[in-house]
Amino acid sequence: MARKIGPKHKLCRKYGEKLCDSAKCPLTKRPYPPGQHGPSKKRPKVSGYGKQLLEKQKVKRIYGILERQFSNYVAEASKKVGDTSKILLNYLESRLDNVVYRAGLASSRAAARQMVNHGHITVDGQKVDIASYRVKVGQAIAASTISKSKKLFEGIGEKLQKVEAPSWLSVDSKTVGAKVLNAPTVENPNFNPKVIIEFYSR
Repeated sequence: MARKIGPKHKLCRKYGEKLCDSAKCPLTKRPYPPGQHGPSKKRPKVSGYGKQLLEKQKVKRIYGILERQFSNYVAEASKKVGDTSKILLNYLESRLDNVVYRAGLASSRAAARQMVNHGHITVDGQKVDIASYRVKVGQAIAASTISKSKKLFEGIGEKLQKVEAPSWLSVDSKTVGAKVLNAPTVENPNFNPKVIIEFYSR
């Protein structure tokens, strides 16, 4: 399975925005571009095309996906009737690794993806090890029975009780899982999906 490797926080510092889930993101201490001249370097003016490209790169970094898969999401969303930007956002939020992260079972999307790939997560009682699996409304995700006894999920019940899950997701600390109540949405995403659609519509 293809995945992005290399510096994890370079884009955070390059764009001046926290695009990761880490509490130790270097941007909090070094809010300037990376490199030797970063502290004294002014961020350049960005063209219209550059802004569109920036939004696309941000989303790919946030959700941890590569270009081919992301462009496929955009193409699929464009064929649907309705607001393409909202449909795209729905596809991204419906990914199994993202649902696991939103439910509080993992501290980051990267950790959630690894959790799914290693077979620790079930959907409606069946093991699913594909991070891009699209969770549907009404489906329930949970840690597998065997995995619950492992150190990975130690103290997870107490952690889930403190999770502030989105309105479309119901978290159950007793079953160590969650259920998708309705279509996933993001009230204030830190990117502009409409600009991304414009980028691919050129």
